[in-house]
Amino acid sequence: MSGLVVALDGGGSKTDAVALTLEGELVAHRRGQGSSPHFEGLATSVEVVDGLVRAVAGDAAIIQVDLYLSALDLPIEVERYVAAIAGLDWASASHFVGNDLYALLRAGTDEPDAVAVVCGTGVNAIGVRADGADARFPALGPISGDWGGGSGLGEQALWHAARDLDGRGPRTALTAAIAERLGVPSVTALIEELHFGTRNGTELAGLAPVVFETARAGDVVAGQLVDRQAEEIAAFARACITRLGLHGRAIPVVLGGGIIRSGDERLLDGIAARLAVAAPAARIEIFDGAPIVGAALLALGRAGATGDALLRAREAVTAAMHADAPVPVVTSVAG
Repeated sequence: MSGLVVALDGGGSKTDAVALTLEGELVAHRRGQGSSPHFEGLATSVEVVDGLVRAVAGDAAIIQVDLYLSALDLPIEVERYVAAIAGLDWASASHFVGNDLYALLRAGTDEPDAVAVVCGTGVNAIGVRADGADARFPALGPISGDWGGGSGLGEQALWHAARDLDGRGPRTALTAAIAERLGVPSVTALIEELHFGTRNGTELAGLAPVVFETARAGDVVAGQLVDRQAEEIAAFARACITRLGLHGRAIPVVLGGGIIRSGDERLLDGIAARLAVAAPAARIEIFDGAPIVGAALLALGRAGATGDALLRAREAVTAAMHADAPVPVVTSVAG
């Protein structure tokens, strides 16, 4: 069988796509803007994905396409996405569409019993068990009990800053730090820009580093936000372990996403302390690489690649993610 296997991992801030041979050799890598249907909308998401698939595959035949995207949390969302790509040329090949958590989990571990929690722009989790059972969450925001990630931290930081200004809440260094980070004369001006739509609310997700920095400087309010984020991440893992009956098992809990990769000591220590109480046998594994590695392994596995090919692919894609620039696109594959 000749042709390419294409894998794509898309989140709220960026999208990675790779093309590989069935032998695990990396042919191309490209990175584009975020492709989460939640943040970009379905039409824009499909446009981004289509462009990246075409960029990495070129004129070569495609034998398998795997798309792993954030915000595909409900079966109906997956069905709508599959329908939206149905008319694209490459969609005539064998293809799979799923949530990006599967890519993170596969990148972080190949153990049959495992949990993965991603905390990036938002937060979500998945648990899997050797018999095929899994634990998932709607991940629809506050209406489904979710909080956290860059968006949650940024919104709450602004909430506290507003209450600092008008006297309803405690004083916090977040107020000045937010204005400085976003280049506005004051938090009041920022609130007005958001209200009148002259500034996009998605920019608040970029305030997560401000929260961590301010907490490290001793600000009580910022510290409480970091602790709340640690509790939310631990709660996701705890729920997965409980629902799958994996208490007492030495399972990996893979943590990934931009907030985790920040390496904030208070956050990571808080997660570890809470998980030690809820599931003492579980072990935390920080995945600081790119989930596209897992997407590539899943796609190759679906296409029938050998174990040796999977090892080559892991090494090649990992190396490409650490390179200063994506590898060039190759437009054809011999064979």
